[in-house]
Amino acid sequence: MLLNLDMKGIAGSSGSACTSGSLDPSHVLLAIGLPHEIAHGSLRLTLGDDNTEEDIDYVLEVLPEIVQRLRSMSPLYEKVKGGK
Repeated sequence: MLLNLDMKGIAGSSGSACTSGSLDPSHVLLAIGLPHEIAHGSLRLTLGDDNTEEDIDYVLEVLPEIVQRLRSMSPLYEKVKGGK
């Protein structure tokens, strides 16, 4: 995900800001009951003063395409989606 976003000029990060550098999923996502597999796949995007409405529109255009492509390649997604 992050590589695909970077190739489109979008900076993102995995996990929460308080656990950056850790490979563990967010304790908050686990605490609200998300399965480990889902919590481990979190994405963090941050807005700054320099971001424009056009920047946000671009992310909203590109992100679903990337997600769809990655889901189509993932056997885990089908298992998680089906609740197995």
